[in-house]
Amino acid sequence: MLSKLKLQNLSKFKSRSGLRAIVANTGWLFADRILRMGASLVVGVWIARYLGVQQYGLFNYALAFVSLFSPIFTLGLDDVVVRHIVRQSSNKEEILGTTFWLKLLGGVASVLLAVGTMLFLGENETLKIWLVAILGMAGVFRATDTIELWFQSQVQSKYTVIAKNIAFLLNSIIKIALIVTKAPLLAFAWVTLAEFVMSAIGLLIIYQVKGSSLWLWRWSFSVAKTLMKDSLPLIFSGFAILIFMKIDQVMLGQMIGNTEVGVYSAAVRVSEIWYFIPGAIVSSVAPTIYVAKEKSESLYYQRIGQLLSLMTCISFGIALPMTFLSDNIIMMMFGSGYAEAGGILAVHIWTSLFVFMGLATSPWFIAEGLNHVSLGKTLFGAILNIILNLLLIPKYAGLGAAIATIISQAAAAFVCNAFDSRTQKIFQIQVRSLLQFYKY
Repeated sequence: MLSKLKLQNLSKFKSRSGLRAIVANTGWLFADRILRMGASLVVGVWIARYLGVQQYGLFNYALAFVSLFSPIFTLGLDDVVVRHIVRQSSNKEEILGTTFWLKLLGGVASVLLAVGTMLFLGENETLKIWLVAILGMAGVFRATDTIELWFQSQVQSKYTVIAKNIAFLLNSIIKIALIVTKAPLLAFAWVTLAEFVMSAIGLLIIYQVKGSSLWLWRWSFSVAKTLMKDSLPLIFSGFAILIFMKIDQVMLGQMIGNTEVGVYSAAVRVSEIWYFIPGAIVSSVAPTIYVAKEKSESLYYQRIGQLLSLMTCISFGIALPMTFLSDNIIMMMFGSGYAEAGGILAVHIWTSLFVFMGLATSPWFIAEGLNHVSLGKTLFGAILNIILNLLLIPKYAGLGAAIATIISQAAAAFVCNAFDSRTQKIFQIQVRSLLQFYKY
């Protein structure tokens, strides 16, 4: 009896230890987001003021253009690899080695495709091509993010957070030094690349210090085939999401010019800074929703409704004051050169309503096994975004791009659910979350 009691206590202790590890791991990841958000905003605004609207627009155009090819170097492998390592920890060397080489090959391919596409589109501005080439090379060094996936699978993200934030903070200091010394635009691209190089070195050092060896990694064709089969839908989803997030800046650069991209980028930087909030909340709440589904259908939908109501209230709480204070915020942060961004921010900030709503429904799509439906809605929204940009940018420039973004996000995250019998139930809950807000 005493022995049995001891075993029960040991089991509870292990369970609590596991819970503490998860909470601590989440805390490190949340702290990482807060630090990066705050520091990148301060340094980013300083860079925007220093470079001026035209050069800042050119830099952001290159960043947005390169990001469109990022699914090629990430290959949608991250979640897939973590799952495989957890299930087959004894086979970690093959999984990690294969992932590394896949990501490395993807990184090289993404650089070649980005530069090749620039040339194919008839781009002849040497500075723009160099910016795309330098920023694109970051994908090659991000192959070492494979190490981060290993630590995630072991619920030990604090080590990668430390390594990456040391690189991030050093990089931020160097960028400030570039501003003080009045460095040219191209120097900021090289320093941006340097951050990924430093992060790669930090990850390699930590992996070795923690007693693991890169020399044990090995390539496996069968593992590569399995990983790629699982990640293929995520690659397409990645492309669709990035078209949502970045195509507006690329199309503005192509159709209007770099100055308009600079103005628009200033507005978007402030508007999108809030997007870490729903991500952090949903990742914390999602497990309770999955558990509720196993217990009670009514409890399951009650929790989904509560999450949607919370996300709606938070998004309105952000969007309403930002709408009226947008001009003052832009002038205070970026200066008079970016004054036109105030009107764009007042419109673009309402995208947060549908971004928050879309993230809040993601646990439902996962629990219901409707990921393919979610992907279809995202693809539809991305295509709609391109069409609307083609129609609205020539007449309304950055404001048109903001309107296109809101409409396409609303269509993908909200309206589409009304026309599919499989998603009409979640649409009704979304409507109720909006109506509950207006009651108050």
